[in-house]
Amino acid sequence: MNMNIMQMFGNMQNFQKQFQNFQNQMRGINPQQEVQKMLNSGKMSQQQFNQLRALVNQLTGRNM
Repeated sequence: MNMNIMQMFGNMQNFQKQFQNFQNQMRGINPQQEVQKMLNSGKMSQQQFNQLRALVNQLTGRNM
């Protein structure tokens, strides 16, 4: 197997594991409330929020 393909496969497995961990951490948590908390606390800037909102709109095909 080509080394680049093996590296890519390893990266995909790592991403999948990280995503599963993220899903487990977010289980039972309202994402909108979490984002609002981050915005209110200053952990997220208004610009970051706007970028996140634009990404969500792209992925869902609707306007938040």
